Amino acid sequence: MSIDRVATSAQTSFFLSRLQDAGSAIDTLQEQIASGKKSNTYAGFGDKAQILTATISASARNDAYTNATKFAVTQTDLQDTQLTSLSSLSASLKKAVSDAVSNNDATTLMTQAQSIFDQAAAILNSKDANGDYIYAGGKTDVAPVTVGTLAGMVPLASASGAFANGNLTKSVQVADGVNVDYSLTASGVATGLMQALQDIAKFDAGPSGNFNAANSLSAAQNTFLTNAISQVTTVSTNLNATAAANGYVSNRLTDAQTQQASMTTLFKRFTSDIQDTNMAEAATQLSLDQTQLQAALQVTAQLHKLSLLNYLPVSGQ
Repeated sequence: MSIDRVATSAQTSFFLSRLQDAGSAIDTLQEQIASGKKSNTYAGFGDKAQILTATISASARNDAYTNATKFAVTQTDLQDTQLTSLSSLSASLKKAVSDAVSNNDATTLMTQAQSIFDQAAAILNSKDANGDYIYAGGKTDVAPVTVGTLAGMVPLASASGAFANGNLTKSVQVADGVNVDYSLTASGVATGLMQALQDIAKFDAGPSGNFNAANSLSAAQNTFLTNAISQVTTVSTNLNATAAANGYVSNRLTDAQTQQASMTTLFKRFTSDIQDTNMAEAATQLSLDQTQLQAALQVTAQLHKLSLLNYLPVSGQ
């Protein structure tokens, strides 16, 4: 009669399958720890895969909104500075006209008016970081103000003829279904200021003008300049209103940036909860799986060494 081993083929198969399972679990955990991700495929996330892909897509849209809003904020900040400068120029023009009337002397008026025109035109023809004209209204490669000097305004039928900008204004999408208009056009901002400057230049070029020689104002000059004070006051009020409206838009964009930053944090946390490996838990589980594998290996090895001879009494005892 043969003496068989204690272990059967079924028992051996069982322990071998346990060894494979333990080895596979260890491989998976080691890969998770190395990559920092629970899986390298969407299939590995099971029923959370659809939620994960939707979250990643929403996060990508939010990132796009964030980048676009950042550019818009930069432009509105620049516009705020330039609108403030234009408002100051209108105040300077008002003071120059008022001083001419109060001092009964307009000999320096046209020099000041030319300087104000030059500064205003330079602001309106300014470019952004991409080299596009800021106030071009869609015609980003065309200077919005085409007249180079105050004297060049005189032949024009009206101040509107000095502008070559389009009417298109820019908007930015700051969230799903939320758009904010933020750009301005040169004609929309400064037609009033340019009209006041043109009116002064035209009067100066006319028969009652020649302010450079007016160290004592004529009645016609006094009447014109007195009326011009009211005109420039309105221009200044309108520029201040435009600056305030730009400030409101800037605040909306800043609020949108705050919301976008919050959404970025939320999306990162949400995807991390699904995707990222919990290192503490993975390390603990890896240690347990390694212990189980070692135990299974030892048991399997012992089973292959054992036979009934191990349990038979020694002869003579």
